[in-house]
Amino acid sequence: MPVELKVLGYAALLQFVQFIVMAIPVSVQLGVAYTGGNRDEQKQAAGVPGRLKRALDNHFEGLILFTIAVLVVILGDASNQLTENCAWAYLWARVLYVPAYASGVFLVRSLIWSVGFIATAVMLISALA
Repeated sequence: MPVELKVLGYAALLQFVQFIVMAIPVSVQLGVAYTGGNRDEQKQAAGVPGRLKRALDNHFEGLILFTIAVLVVILGDASNQLTENCAWAYLWARVLYVPAYASGVFLVRSLIWSVGFIATAVMLISALA
């Protein structure tokens, strides 16, 4: 299995973990009656649970681009050491992004996010060049 595809699988598993890590404190904060109900009334989680929810949403957004990059690399038979390293950089950035966002450390989460975003762009550029 190509490294980029394997890393995509790990990124998807990270999404599952992020969902569980987010769902528990959000349910505690908003109440099971709300989270288990129809949610006609919109409530937003605050503090760490809210940041965990936003980090999860951000990973959904980033994972779309990363998936496209992996598909272009694999289907275009353009895998190389650079695209493999970029895939790992994306994954590690996403892993580090969660605690950075949850802790609310100013600017650090943005720098970590940038690593994953740039790694994804470099993968695409490398595959298309």
